[in-house]
Amino acid sequence: MEPTADELRSNLILGALPPADRERLAGHLSLVDLELRSVLHEAGAGIDQVYFPLVGVVSLVTDVGGGTVVEVATIGYEGMVGLPVFLRAGPPAERAAVQVAGRALAMSAERFRHDVAVLDGCLQLAMQRFTQVMFTQLARNAACNRSHSLRRRCARWLLMTADRMRGETFELTQEFLAQMLGVRRASVSEIAGELQAEGCISYRRGTIVIEDRAALESRSCDCYVIVRDAVRAAYATL
Repeated sequence: MEPTADELRSNLILGALPPADRERLAGHLSLVDLELRSVLHEAGAGIDQVYFPLVGVVSLVTDVGGGTVVEVATIGYEGMVGLPVFLRAGPPAERAAVQVAGRALAMSAERFRHDVAVLDGCLQLAMQRFTQVMFTQLARNAACNRSHSLRRRCARWLLMTADRMRGETFELTQEFLAQMLGVRRASVSEIAGELQAEGCISYRRGTIVIEDRAALESRSCDCYVIVRDAVRAAYATL
């Protein structure tokens, strides 16, 4: 079944295209569920499909040895999973895994390469803007991980996830959040308890609710606003 017009517009890359181009792509896109912890592509392996998330969060994670993985970037409705296909690069160095369940529009990598070449440059331009967003996110993540406290990083991560979920409630375990932040679960549990006591969030049985966004933003580092504004600016002039 072809995606609806609303579904196509829900992804910022697809939404930035002229209506005729979106309609042309629709016949080659299929709506799929992004199941929690499912792997969309492996590090060092070829990419057969690309994904345009509509809701949900996909993490790019790298193995740092000893069975430990660290998140290097996240992708939501602002982008596409499978950027190396657009860049015509080799196999990715990171694994793409679903961090928060949702939905996406999937397309074969071969068809995507074809459409980039024939759609009058519009899809290529939108992908270039997304590539710039990813560069910004990677740079801020590197600086954030080195310079900002775990408390601020955790607040930022929760805000970014809520944005990608298009709502203030989402499913997430402390164990998984700790893994993504590269810290011990006990550290995340302590910070989550503090944020809950301060009225920023509520947390119960794997469900997080952002109760006071303004308060949570005040506890986040400025990396959240910088990356959020970079996304808005990237597609504003398309």
